[in-house]
Amino acid sequence: MKKITLFLALTLTIAYVNAQKNYPNITLKNLDGKDVNLVEKSKEKMIVVSFWATWCGPCIQELEAINDQYEDLQDEMDFELIAVSIDNSRSKSRIKPMVNGKDWDYEILLDSNQEMKQALNFTAPPYLLIIKDGKILYTHSGYTPGSEEEAFDKFRELSK
Repeated sequence: MKKITLFLALTLTIAYVNAQKNYPNITLKNLDGKDVNLVEKSKEKMIVVSFWATWCGPCIQELEAINDQYEDLQDEMDFELIAVSIDNSRSKSRIKPMVNGKDWDYEILLDSNQEMKQALNFTAPPYLLIIKDGKILYTHSGYTPGSEEEAFDKFRELSK
């Protein structure tokens, strides 16, 4: 019981500390080669950032699950999903065909050098976070079917 209590306390502390961090002010490129700065974008509206890779099955499942409800969620609250690929130079040629085949309406950014991944200090995708006004409000690592509902609840809570 002590271990569970300690684990929960540590988890809540980490979540609180993460929520207090500034999102790294790094500019990434979109699929058209244009620069996008998410700190600037987050000043306009809440941004949900999903880090993924073409070789990551759970990442694709998470983005598909969100895609299934994305239009309804956008009608309900003011946010934008940005999917940031961490594919490296060997696998980045698969990004555009996959995105086109999936018919995702999300903006796709490229973190080919994994500069953003390193700045955020996460080990593996999928990694989802919510930012507003340049601040990280929520983070979630990993994906299991149904866990998108937790994220949807968090979107709703934070968009109020």
